[in-house]
Amino acid sequence: MRGTILLTGFEPFGGSHVNPSIEACSRLEGRTFNGYRVAVEEIPLRYAEVRPRLLEAIESHSPSAVVCTGQSGAATINVERVAINVADARIPYNCGDKPRDRVIEEGGPAAYFTRLPYRRMLRALEEARVPCSLSNSAGTFGCNHVFYELMHHLSVNGVEIPAGFIHVPPLPEQVLEKKTASMSLDTVVRGLEAVLLELSKDL
Repeated sequence: MRGTILLTGFEPFGGSHVNPSIEACSRLEGRTFNGYRVAVEEIPLRYAEVRPRLLEAIESHSPSAVVCTGQSGAATINVERVAINVADARIPYNCGDKPRDRVIEEGGPAAYFTRLPYRRMLRALEEARVPCSLSNSAGTFGCNHVFYELMHHLSVNGVEIPAGFIHVPPLPEQVLEKKTASMSLDTVVRGLEAVLLELSKDL
């Protein structure tokens, strides 16, 4: 093996019994892309546990690249461009914590840009016939939280590896009553496969 790509997803939240991010990532556990093995870790959606669990996973795997994922309400797989130093939750984290205008890292920069080759990833997604978009806002909830913590940790420790965040849509079963956008798990997995194949080309 040439190295490891760390792939993370979130636990279920908001009353749902499933989260497509960890479900899709789990299907890729142990897969190899251009000689890089995928290691998958679940991140708890509990405010105080996001950072320590993420850093534990990074220390454990010493990855060559990190892709964190989470669920959005969009109809497309969204490659996120920027993480901001703000936590402001309209619904509580699973621990009941509901931060308001909270700084994620005191003294940290206002924002970090992704290190993922997002234009190439978007082309790979389009070629795989997976609906996709470039997003300029990962929100201010758990997804932005783990994205910011990831980029901050790498930056302050001088770790120069590709890293960033990708949002995936809800599963059809999650939106039966809402009648909102969704994507099948198979399509989400196919999208992540395309992303990892492209990412691993230049590691």
